Amino acid sequence: MKLLVYGAGVCGSLFAARLYEAGLDVSLLARGERLASLRRHGVRLAEEGSPAVRRVPVPVVEHPAGGYDLTAVLVRTHHVDAVLESLAGLEGDVLFLHNWAAGAEPLGAAIGRERVLLGFPVWGGTMDGDVVRHRAANFMTSRVPMPIGEPDGRTTPRLERIVGEFRTAGIRAKAEPRMDAWLKTHAAVDVLLGQAVHAAGGPVALAGDPDAVRGMLHLMRQHLAAMPTPPVPRALAALRTLPEGMLVALVRRFLRSPTAVYSGLSDASPATVAELERLAEQMRDHGKIR
Repeated sequence: MKLLVYGAGVCGSLFAARLYEAGLDVSLLARGERLASLRRHGVRLAEEGSPAVRRVPVPVVEHPAGGYDLTAVLVRTHHVDAVLESLAGLEGDVLFLHNWAAGAEPLGAAIGRERVLLGFPVWGGTMDGDVVRHRAANFMTSRVPMPIGEPDGRTTPRLERIVGEFRTAGIRAKAEPRMDAWLKTHAAVDVLLGQAVHAAGGPVALAGDPDAVRGMLHLMRQHLAAMPTPPVPRALAALRTLPEGMLVALVRRFLRSPTAVYSGLSDASPATVAELERLAEQMRDHGKIR
């Protein structure tokens, strides 16, 4: 299988590096300064707290070309429209791995419904110049598998093939029959959490304000209760059922943890704000965030 990873940020770089090191035929698409850096140095990776930087010479391209069996799109939500324009004329399946709450319809309308698969990257890290810093327990060893699914929930031969390829490469992937609901549940949580973190001035600052955490959780419960289907994955049902005091304590502990940093919550860049705004817009269109 010939793969293109579209997007050379933290998630795309980690993903492409892992696929390359596993021996798959993969290229990484990048633009601008990131493209120049990758051409000079390859993907540069460093584990959390380690000064050691290793180089992974993933082939890089500036423009998508034909011949890919699968394109994995790992860009921010508000950049997807531009990506669709460049993918419309290509062949091959397209796996969208990012925050997305608008369903598969607008994706399929642009590139063809039969080409679309949905998923979500469960790993993360931070950019330190051109070095991707990640936790040692990243997506290769994560207890949470990467969900991938068909928009209509079927388990198809291509889905099984793609999941199998990723597992062979050492990536914990699984077929998720309710991928659209998974993404919409995650978006409802992610938007409210991200907005609360930015309003407070960072995850640690939010952790220090239990009333703000309580208010955020109250909104999350409202929106999850308003969804037409139960939360996916099931673990998020705890946001609706656990006692409020216990939830507040758990969320405050999470906000102070290194996991919060490597989940991107500390990123207050304009790109993060724009992504949250786009997600919120998608949720408003579906009646879940007001």
